[in-house]
Amino acid sequence: MNEPPVIETHGLTRRYRERMAVQALSLSVRRGEVFGLLGSDGAGKTTTLQMLAAILDPTEGSATVLGYDTVRESSAVTARLGYMSQTFSLYGRLSVDENLEFFADLHRVPEPIRSERTRRLLEFARLVPHRARAARHLSGGMQKKLALCCALIHQPELLILDEPTTGVDPVSRREFWTILYQALTEGATIVVSTPYMDEAERCTRVALLHEGRLIACDAPARLRAQLPGRMIELNARPQRQALAILQDAMPKARPYVFGEALHLHQDEGDVSITSWQDLLESRGVTVEQVHPVSPSLEDVFVTRLAETTPAASPAPVAMSAGTGMEVAVQAQDLTMRFGNFTAVDRVSFSVRRGEIFGFLGPNGSGKTTAIRILCGLLAPTAGRATVAGYDVGREPLAVKARIGYMSQRFSLYEDMTVDENLAFFAGAYGVPAAELPARRDWVLTLAGLAGAEARLVRSLSGGLKQRLALACAVLHEPEVLFLDEPTAGVDPLSRRRFWELIYHLSDRGVTVFVTTHYMDEAEHCHTLGLLYSGRLIAMGSPQALRDGMRAGEMLELECDQPIQALAIFQEAKGIRASFFGDRLHLLVDDAEAARPQIIERLQREGHRIHRVERVPLSIEDVFIAFIEMEQARLDAARAPAGDAA
Repeated sequence: MNEPPVIETHGLTRRYRERMAVQALSLSVRRGEVFGLLGSDGAGKTTTLQMLAAILDPTEGSATVLGYDTVRESSAVTARLGYMSQTFSLYGRLSVDENLEFFADLHRVPEPIRSERTRRLLEFARLVPHRARAARHLSGGMQKKLALCCALIHQPELLILDEPTTGVDPVSRREFWTILYQALTEGATIVVSTPYMDEAERCTRVALLHEGRLIACDAPARLRAQLPGRMIELNARPQRQALAILQDAMPKARPYVFGEALHLHQDEGDVSITSWQDLLESRGVTVEQVHPVSPSLEDVFVTRLAETTPAASPAPVAMSAGTGMEVAVQAQDLTMRFGNFTAVDRVSFSVRRGEIFGFLGPNGSGKTTAIRILCGLLAPTAGRATVAGYDVGREPLAVKARIGYMSQRFSLYEDMTVDENLAFFAGAYGVPAAELPARRDWVLTLAGLAGAEARLVRSLSGGLKQRLALACAVLHEPEVLFLDEPTAGVDPLSRRRFWELIYHLSDRGVTVFVTTHYMDEAEHCHTLGLLYSGRLIAMGSPQALRDGMRAGEMLELECDQPIQALAIFQEAKGIRASFFGDRLHLLVDDAEAARPQIIERLQREGHRIHRVERVPLSIEDVFIAFIEMEQARLDAARAPAGDAA
């Protein structure tokens, strides 16, 4: 006898006046699944989750959750699930322990049980040393993990999570998912929305929503296999010239930059690879390598949605991006202390004109402090930095006049129109009145907002707000552009379009300084700098960082029960195991020697193995490895002399 689904919806619909947020949604979620909701901004993901959590009533249709109707028996539903919204409900003035105590009281968790659950959850979340700290003083990653612990304190049968890891660094995201996997082993079912495609790959099944409608629902591997045609990877120089030629000759292939390569989707019956390879070479482009690659879930997402929302092409309008200096940003032993705390510790680097420089690091590593110094907002405690040729400590006003800054929150005025926002920022940046019409037309075309001038900002999707914020930041034609997590929480299609704008600015000599938690975006940067505990611990191009990593070799494992396999190898000596999509990545000293041992261990435990093979280190793997090595160095330096032996 088949077990009834944990969630079942029939024609679920939610209307806000004239707008249909969710339209006739019918789906089911089985017990023990990790079910993912994907979709662009405004697709209806949050509204769907709120109806499932019995927070919103549907306009039409019905939903049954854990056997209860979400409208007629809403209290029974809410008592049995854990819900985590995008803003999550922590109490900033309460300590870690006090927050857990509050939610345990709310769900009437018996005292003997709550103590053991609290201890276990805090150990999984690595929050034991921080039990007495106020929640508002935790890093973003710690707050997310604490919010998840609060949602799990009553051991719910169902977890509903709305973009729970947005804005969280890869280390904290891995730790967050470790807690989720433990909840799965204890019988929970998880429904999660996420903008991260690597997280979507971890789901048992994913549902792709667009404008409130379900357009696809299946396991990630089957969705990838169903993509018609094939994905092609191309290495060509100059890359930007190759991209422009392919975009013009093969618009349906939607070529895009993927690190140092180009990816494009080729339909069945399209021209042969050799035909457009000949085209590129006839235009003076050197084609170094061409080969088919397996499509990613992001490729599926973008291909399915791109036809419904055509991309705007940036206009080739020239910018006066500075004086032609080679070095645009330079830091020498840059240091910032707050009392006894050193936020930035003797950081040195230089960034060339027109370069895209990626600043990576976990939450609390010092990235935002370093950017505030470079923007002239903070005077460094020691060391010096120059931006566009001006000293940030002695000439902050000159620096501010030559930079653009876009924060994660976009700093737009929601009750003003697109045009009114542009006019406001033009005044703030001192754009001459005679030049404003041409600048305005340029940025509207650049951002794909021509025709939307009269729309209120609050009516725009997240992707459009993002592009408007960029337009406002470059209206005065800055020489250096600082982007602080500009794509946090934005869907993959909008992120790809945003990066096209960044490339366009870089091509015209603007230096772009960007922080991001998306490791695929790190691949788009010319140079990466990795900060940890205020120190710059690695720097170089994405490929140079991979080539220089000597932490071991990577095996990628596909098997029938990856969660159980992860538990096996987390305790194995000489192996560092982590999830990578719906596969496991196993970092070992010698891949050839370790492979037969891994296969033998899995077979002994009854696992079916689909594939075990060596793969190149990803940027996320490199990121994690550098941080682990640096933390080991710090731990060794802090240990008493007797412990080092």
